Amino acid sequence: MRFPAILLFLMLAGWAGQGLAQALPNHVDPSAREIVPNVVPLPAIRFLTTADFPPFNYRDASGQLIGFNIDLAKSICTQLAIACTVQAWPWEQAGKALADNQGDALIAGLSITPENGQLFDFSSIYLALPGRFVTKAADAKGFDPAKQGKTIAVRKGTTHVEFLKRYLPTAKLVEFNTEIEALDAVKQGSAQAYFGDAMRASFWLNDNAGCCAFAGDPYFRPDLFGDGLAIAVPAGHDAVRDAIDAALVRLKRDGVMDELYLRWFPVSFY
Repeated sequence: MRFPAILLFLMLAGWAGQGLAQALPNHVDPSAREIVPNVVPLPAIRFLTTADFPPFNYRDASGQLIGFNIDLAKSICTQLAIACTVQAWPWEQAGKALADNQGDALIAGLSITPENGQLFDFSSIYLALPGRFVTKAADAKGFDPAKQGKTIAVRKGTTHVEFLKRYLPTAKLVEFNTEIEALDAVKQGSAQAYFGDAMRASFWLNDNAGCCAFAGDPYFRPDLFGDGLAIAVPAGHDAVRDAIDAALVRLKRDGVMDELYLRWFPVSFY
């Protein structure tokens, strides 16, 4: 298995639709030499995905396959100037379909694990999913999670609970069955802060504008929150993986990745 190179999680300033400053993801190592892929033997990439992972890959009301991953797959092929197809499979069949050569790449959030590494290689990470705190908007500036006595809402049974118990042992944890219930506790004032999956929280914040905001920095902990999202290819298919990696670098360089990110995540979770 070939794991991604060292990831640099840089906070870059960007601008979203209303002129609000947004932090944008950047997982490209600026010191790494860009791979120049040989796309001559690669006339097309057959992407496999699923249709049940919004906002990354799902079907809209008309049945059309849409999402961040769908737009990214098409942008990769446009950047490489090659043909592209995207086909949806049930989650339990998608990995087997890739292993059986029914596709060239799987863009569906397949975890980077030793078990999956026996069958697949992975592209570089294109999106990590950090943990973040959310507080009332007025409390976000200068927020200190280590302050004694803070009541923090969190979803029960998640690695975010483990993170808080490990690094903030003095915090008073209030565990809820869902992220929404935990975030609502902050809105209602029964908890001073929420800690959990930043991506999910960003959608809640988009629906609760003016109430609350991200507080402090994002926490990237691959050992707890996962390595992030990468594209899987059958083991040994280096031409496909190298082409995808080269396209990801160029899409970030040309601003396409940032445009896709802000299109699907209007409240940045970085």
